[in-house]
Amino acid sequence: MDWWHRLKKNPLARFGAILLLVFYFAVIAADFVAPYDPYVSQPNGSLLPPTRIYWVSQSGKFVGPHVYPTTQGDTNLETGDRKIIVDYKKPSPLRLFVSGPKYRLLQLSLPLPPKWDEVTIFPGIPLNWHLFGTPSEAKINLLGTDDQGRDQFSRLVHGGRISMFIGLFGVAISFPLGLLIGGISGYFGGVVDSLIMRFAEVLMTFPSIYLLVTLGAVLPPGLSSTQRFVLIVVITSVISWAGLARVIRGQVLSIKEREFVQAARAMGGKPIYIILRHVLPQTATYVIISATLSIPSFIGSEAILSLIGLGIQQPDPSWGNMLSLASNASILVLQPWLIWPPAVLIILTVLAFNLLGDGLRDALDPRSLRR
Repeated sequence: MDWWHRLKKNPLARFGAILLLVFYFAVIAADFVAPYDPYVSQPNGSLLPPTRIYWVSQSGKFVGPHVYPTTQGDTNLETGDRKIIVDYKKPSPLRLFVSGPKYRLLQLSLPLPPKWDEVTIFPGIPLNWHLFGTPSEAKINLLGTDDQGRDQFSRLVHGGRISMFIGLFGVAISFPLGLLIGGISGYFGGVVDSLIMRFAEVLMTFPSIYLLVTLGAVLPPGLSSTQRFVLIVVITSVISWAGLARVIRGQVLSIKEREFVQAARAMGGKPIYIILRHVLPQTATYVIISATLSIPSFIGSEAILSLIGLGIQQPDPSWGNMLSLASNASILVLQPWLIWPPAVLIILTVLAFNLLGDGLRDALDPRSLRR
């Protein structure tokens, strides 16, 4: 467990791990963390700025955190300014663990072939408690509302489910492919090695972003966001295994000549058994590090596809399609609260994975004696 002690002594890796734990907890329990339904619009609540939290009453008396009902007023046609109406006569206290819209915590549904109908794997726990909120008609919009009057914070938390898990699912598909194909190529060599490596090289010559856009554009219309999520994961995984396979192939070429592999072969072990049982486990250190550092690329791919309208579609939220509002110059200037939160979260998530990956590399590499 020396690697674990070295990892714990790395402050940057520790920061990245803690940040990822917080993010994954928030998106897994998004129904509880988010105060409102991400699909429900608030009456007269379009493009509201972040709700201001007050601590003293209008008379100057300290009463604790509270908010006031806020709605959208008329727009000045000459200046373009929007009037925000705040009803100071109806203060509403800000509370933790308040009742709100009903939901099922930890509900899990997956689309299964051949018709890709969503099948409920786990029905979830019926609840109506939320981490924070108000007990009256006043709304607490920490990050304001979008052009449809939907709470931006709630959509950000729910959208993180897609953006955070697409990397995990992508790695779960692409890395077994790369490991197995690279292991077979390196172990057997000869014609098998040449054919597999030439195919991998051809696949690697395609610029990934253009291939993603092309494949995303031919997705069948009418797909649900869950189905699009699965197809995007499959697409990004299929074009991501080649680089890993080349590296694994190089390592297997060296490992297969070691004594324990030769002994297993002499005892009559079948090639696939030797590859899976004796050869590939020797590449575990590289695979763990590479997987951690590869997850951000899947997150970026989803963000790019959704940003250009080929990924997750509205009204379903993802960090990528929430960033698509940046194409509207007026929103970018007048409502920056719609753009910065998803952008900052994508940056922080990618940074956290890179910090954790660098920490794992230093901790698992037996030649690293810097700590």
